[in-house]
Amino acid sequence: MNKQTPFSVCGESLSAPMHICGFFDSREQQYDVIIPYILEGLDANDKVINILEGNRHGEHCRCLADNGISITEKLVSGQLEVLASENTYIEGGKFAADKMYAMLENTLLSASRAGYESVRACGDMVWALKNLPGTDELLEYEAKLNLLTPQHAVSLICMYDINSFSQNTLTDILLTHPYVIKDGKISKNQHYVEPLELLSSISNSRSGALKS
Repeated sequence: MNKQTPFSVCGESLSAPMHICGFFDSREQQYDVIIPYILEGLDANDKVINILEGNRHGEHCRCLADNGISITEKLVSGQLEVLASENTYIEGGKFAADKMYAMLENTLLSASRAGYESVRACGDMVWALKNLPGTDELLEYEAKLNLLTPQHAVSLICMYDINSFSQNTLTDILLTHPYVIKDGKISKNQHYVEPLELLSSISNSRSGALKS
């Protein structure tokens, strides 16, 4: 396990590595949580990565700038990256769990080589609502992140709009995150399932479906 590094979210002091699902019912609630998290990271010289739909980048950067972040400076230095879902999660018009896992792993290794002691990442998962090929690998991907995060000083917040995703999907997503943000508060997730156990269950379910 990588060394633990401090960070705070929702007013709580925590330690990375940590994989968190954020359930939000509005854009405002989402930003109330992630803006202080991002600001703290930039002040602490953490690497900060935001992934969201490309058509939201202008709004997102304006929101960061309105909160005192020197966008151009941070982007040029490489400390802050604002990436598009279209170039990451669903590059080429499809999702592939192993490919995205490898992309994130390489990003974390690059951040470490660049001298960053910790990484903070927020990913808006709205891309999964497009039902592009491979979207059914989302649960597998989220589970595998719990094998990746302990190897790095990283905190990941996967952001889900509770008004857009089905209750069944949100219930499944809960299985893959040790911590959950809901109603602006973070807590240990009682529904979390260890990744190897969950991945085995997913594999068995797929095998059963193929046989039937």
